[in-house]
Amino acid sequence: MRAAPTILHLDMDAFYASVEQAAKPSLRGKAVIVGGLGPRGVVATASYEARRFGVHSAMPTAQARRLCPNGAYLIPRFSLYKEVSETVMGLLRELSPLVEPLSLDEAFVDLEAGGRAFDAESARATGERLRADIAALTGLSGSVGLAGSKMLAKVASEEAKPAGLLLIEPGTERELLAPMSVRTLPGVGPATGEHLRRAGITTVGELAEAGEDELVRMVGRAHGVGLYRMALGLDDRPVVAERDAKSVSVEDTFDVDIHDRVRIRGEVQRLADRCVGRLRASGHSGRTIVLKVRRYDFSTLTRSETLRGPTDDPAVVREAAARLLEGVDTTGGVRLLGVGVTGLADYTQEDLFAQALGTDADGAGEAQEAEGAPEAAAGAAMGEPAREAAVAEQEAAPARHWAAGSDVRHAVYGPGWVQGSGVGRVTVRFERPGSPPGRVRTFLLDDPELETADPLPLVGTADREQTA
Repeated sequence: MRAAPTILHLDMDAFYASVEQAAKPSLRGKAVIVGGLGPRGVVATASYEARRFGVHSAMPTAQARRLCPNGAYLIPRFSLYKEVSETVMGLLRELSPLVEPLSLDEAFVDLEAGGRAFDAESARATGERLRADIAALTGLSGSVGLAGSKMLAKVASEEAKPAGLLLIEPGTERELLAPMSVRTLPGVGPATGEHLRRAGITTVGELAEAGEDELVRMVGRAHGVGLYRMALGLDDRPVVAERDAKSVSVEDTFDVDIHDRVRIRGEVQRLADRCVGRLRASGHSGRTIVLKVRRYDFSTLTRSETLRGPTDDPAVVREAAARLLEGVDTTGGVRLLGVGVTGLADYTQEDLFAQALGTDADGAGEAQEAEGAPEAAAGAAMGEPAREAAVAEQEAAPARHWAAGSDVRHAVYGPGWVQGSGVGRVTVRFERPGSPPGRVRTFLLDDPELETADPLPLVGTADREQTA
């Protein structure tokens, strides 16, 4: 614990949904839900307007639609979110060399290490200036917590939401925490919270009063000691500048269970390619290939194969994933598939292709049950029958699929985004970041003048609006 509140925690407000509202002027002030749009889709983020209807992250999209039928339901646009995140993280790194990102929209900053703050007054001024800079550059809002520890700074930012700042003065921690729910503390999930509730402990103050010995008896030594320290507001963890990735993975949940073995192989190959793309983007290679299969009955199997050295070769990863799939029974159907790479390194071994063709799995893992949630070009590695099936499926499908929220450009009307599609038509709203709400037009699905496009940049939109 520090004697001054010089640890800052930034949490962007409803990040994905807020980016969409900033990028799509017609959605400002309206309920926006970002996530999977299919029957098994899950909400990634909901705007505060949507939350008033009871919509929240991790909720099935179908349930969200029942609660908020008039909301705008959009697919995620991660390339845009990452671009905005890099801008925000750049502002944080101007404050200190010690920035610890937790996700695209959340990070800790050690203000003292950057010489930006040494007391409550300077810390508060730095936090307010940061919030103003983020708003000026992106048009978005973030909530800031300031405290003498990481745990308390995160609690403070949560209490400050939305678009606020809360500073916890050292020495006031226990008084502030006492009336809060035990679920406020990191690591206290639904199961632990219910266990404590049955013991008559619902607030952090009651947790502290229970004492360390009682908590150890209730939940075990490691967890009990940790809970007691958190209830007292004690946390000595430093801000760590680099958080090394331990794995890279991608997975897809399917709207309808897949039964066709050829289709399953094709999906695994496609996921392997996506995984390698993400692996290369992170500047890593990996030694262990992991296949994840969630079956029709929700049982989850994992298989892994460890290579002789690290690789970022898509052919190697595809071949390894295909071999792992051969050992998995998919009878009854598959609802989720995933491919991952672990054992990361910052170099590659060039002669791995031969081993991918000829070796058995050195480290094939045993099947295991696991709980998981959706995160979220088979090419030459697919056999000829698989390629033929993929071609046939493509020919049988509509010419193009326009997902709600995706970016398009029309030869005459310029950039816009898809509001919806169906019955052979697609509806597009033509507007851009910083413009007034745009006009809606409808086209045939295969209109030759309409094409997919990259997201327009959001950064600088706020400045353009002020000068317009």
